[in-house]
Amino acid sequence: MENKKDIVAIGRAAIDLNAVEINRPMEETETFRKYVGGSPVNISIGASKLGLNVGLIANVSDDQHGNYITDYLNQLGVDTSEVHIDENGHKTGLTFTEIKSPNESNIVMYREEVADLYLAPEHVSEEYIKDSEYLLISGTALAQSPSREAVLKALSIAKANEVKVVFEIDYRPYTWKTGEETSIYYELVAQQADIVIGTRDEYDMIHRFAEQTDEEISQTLFSYQPELVIIKHGIQGSKAYTKAGDYYEGKAFKAKVIKTFGAGDSYAAAFLYALIKGKAVDEALKYGAASAAIVVSSHSSSEAMPTSEMLENFIEEQENQKI
Repeated sequence: MENKKDIVAIGRAAIDLNAVEINRPMEETETFRKYVGGSPVNISIGASKLGLNVGLIANVSDDQHGNYITDYLNQLGVDTSEVHIDENGHKTGLTFTEIKSPNESNIVMYREEVADLYLAPEHVSEEYIKDSEYLLISGTALAQSPSREAVLKALSIAKANEVKVVFEIDYRPYTWKTGEETSIYYELVAQQADIVIGTRDEYDMIHRFAEQTDEEISQTLFSYQPELVIIKHGIQGSKAYTKAGDYYEGKAFKAKVIKTFGAGDSYAAAFLYALIKGKAVDEALKYGAASAAIVVSSHSSSEAMPTSEMLENFIEEQENQKI
């Protein structure tokens, strides 16, 4: 189909308020700058800026914050036709960020009764999902009902229509009630995904993985649906395992780090972009790492997402410096 989406993402849409006064604790910060945020939204923005056809399924507040999110997404070419406007007064979640140093960036989330967790199964369209190549599920959307059931419905639709499922773990402790609950739902979705992406710490939230090596985690998942498992280790780089038995290591790029948040979302957007464009897994790891380096060198997450030209120029410049 001519309008077939490359990626449809489902989950959290929020507002990021990033400290303008960097290298200061939150207690002393007086000024913040507003950005659109939330992992699936950031990934959607990143993928759209790279040139992919992207849509979002989400629930946003019926107020200025909700308008801000949808307006910004529309400006960047992300389809918002399946973004539901909350009818019951739930507000958009807020994320305040503290940038104390390049290595210490803390987050304070306001997540009580937020609109994104009230995305309901009836807001999920079968026609919309089945006309996409990938469904991207963000783990935070599994934390509470009815968002949890909406995601499970989307997952079921994708599986029934041979749409590939990407599970981006996106663990946020502010939202979950217990570690046991987190482990149950993460494992349930990870087993049914085609691609699983997360940091080593996020994989450890699945209790049976906490004592396993990276390779053991991948082999456990390969006994189920997944074909590709990505385990990220920050500045140590990332590892990719395939069900076919291939193994790849991706190196991190040098960056003038301002803050650490946003790296995972930019990584996922560029990694999936590379796969969709037919690049090999090792190249996709490179694209993901380059995009992460660009975003951690910027004050924002969503606004800093690179275009394909910026991304390829960055990779070329970095590789030329090694010669």
